[in-house]
Amino acid sequence: MSTKEKVLEKRKVESKESKLHEIILYNDDYNTFDHVIETLIIACDHTPEQAEQCSILVHYKGKCSVKTGTYEDLEPRCGKLLEEGLSAEIV
Repeated sequence: MSTKEKVLEKRKVESKESKLHEIILYNDDYNTFDHVIETLIIACDHTPEQAEQCSILVHYKGKCSVKTGTYEDLEPRCGKLLEEGLSAEIV
């Protein structure tokens, strides 16, 4: 096995280990824009502008990716969204 093959093999392993996931936020008929915005700021470290844009996308498109990262980073964030009554999942 050449050095080039070893490097390529190592890269494949690293990319599998650090696979990124997304939190998808879904629209509902219960939560206000203000509540969604405040929750995104707290749970996902969004700026007010980011949170507002995501809430508008969720409202009109039905869902929106609100955070990307490792599963370990996203799990508590998604849990916070769910605790606040929002509909979300990690994909």
